[in-house]
Amino acid sequence: MIVRWIAAFILIGMGGLYFLAEYGRIQLEPVAATAAPQLFEVQPGSTFRSVANRLQQNGLIRNARLAVWLGRYNEMDGRLQVGQYELSPHQSTNEILEAITEGRIKTWRVTLPEGSRSDEIAERLEASGLVESEQFKTALGNQRLAEDLGVPSVNFEGYLYPDTYWLPRGLGSEEVIRILVEQFDRVWEAEIQPQAAQAGLSRNEVVTLASIVEKETAASLERPRIAAVFLNRLEKGMRLETDPTVIYGIEDFDGNLRRRHLNDKKNPYNTYQHFGLPPGPIASPGLAALQSVVNPEETDYLYFVSKNDGTHKFSKTYAEHVEAVNEHQRRKRR
Repeated sequence: MIVRWIAAFILIGMGGLYFLAEYGRIQLEPVAATAAPQLFEVQPGSTFRSVANRLQQNGLIRNARLAVWLGRYNEMDGRLQVGQYELSPHQSTNEILEAITEGRIKTWRVTLPEGSRSDEIAERLEASGLVESEQFKTALGNQRLAEDLGVPSVNFEGYLYPDTYWLPRGLGSEEVIRILVEQFDRVWEAEIQPQAAQAGLSRNEVVTLASIVEKETAASLERPRIAAVFLNRLEKGMRLETDPTVIYGIEDFDGNLRRRHLNDKKNPYNTYQHFGLPPGPIASPGLAALQSVVNPEETDYLYFVSKNDGTHKFSKTYAEHVEAVNEHQRRKRR
């Protein structure tokens, strides 16, 4: 009789353990088979238990207590990563805990086109929900950050590398600036620096001239030739006489470049009035523009004028240039 009772108790105990195990398994399964993902933020200072409770309240997990137990068992409870996550009720509790403890933070895609000015980059970043434009512009004036990153420009112009980035929200403007400049540094060291040294050009000279080339043409095949024109003019002691630099130095430019703008000697970026390169870059040049400066076309061209089709007519003498201007600009206006 006693043996029977013991056997019965064992069976009941085993049944209870099976029930608990099955209950636990079900409670750790996904809340729904199919469900739309939602953004979930792990905030600074959050405890594992508070995060688990919020996950349950948001319908992302079934049981916060079991989630806390599972986190402790797997030694996850001290590894929460702050940030925004894209989580879904069709993920298991373990999958969700792995995401927020391994830092699989949600990122947003933002493309910064070649030739963008720093204020235009600020607006694109804001449009992607990554930073506030005005805060970013304020951070661009952080001299200590510029010195830390080795950037000579006080507004980081030219050194915010144009590329496609995947960035999490909540980084802060200075951290985003650091990411863009560090990408520039990687490209510079791998692709440009050796050739710049051979050409005897400083980094800021290359970036400044490349930014002008970037703004002068969108035709990739023309960039080495336009770079050669400017380098030839500098070598001969001629003014660059390029509209984009003048425009950059005009506050609240309305889109119309006038004669008074070209005659304005107070504009330090007016290369019709001042010799040499302007004080600094006027935009963020891409790789092709940077390469065009350190590897320009071998040519004697000194002038070019737009043909109004996205390309330019190049000339070696001023007389040829006047003829080209008459053909492509003045006759067009008439």
